[in-house]
Amino acid sequence: MASDNGFEFVENVDDIRQAIEQRSNQRKITCAEAFNIAADMNISPETVGKLIDDLGIKLTHCQLGLFGHSPDRKKVTEASNISEDLKNAITAASEDGRVSCRAVWNIALRMQIARQNVSNACEGLKIRIKPCQLGAF
Repeated sequence: MASDNGFEFVENVDDIRQAIEQRSNQRKITCAEAFNIAADMNISPETVGKLIDDLGIKLTHCQLGLFGHSPDRKKVTEASNISEDLKNAITAASEDGRVSCRAVWNIALRMQIARQNVSNACEGLKIRIKPCQLGAF
């Protein structure tokens, strides 16, 4: 349920902010930790992402390898050997040359492969991953 300010309606927003602050390190928080907060507090990743942004905390270590990895910022690489099943799954989930972060996670879960492998395949297929579940891109 959304409120007027774009956040889903949550009664414990101060608790969520506190959890983000406590789990961040040097004003940075990993993608995985943001998802842990969402799961722990039973709220959407998008709401956690908005609060992270609101607090001025930097999101790092994207679980798909798209941002926040040193030294090159990106960990994703262009896969050259993509199975037909994976190619079909990505293509079916894509629209206008894009596939959502959530769809990539679902494909990885359904095919029982690492999310990074799906992300690498998207890179190899020249399909952009957007939007991010946390709102980072």
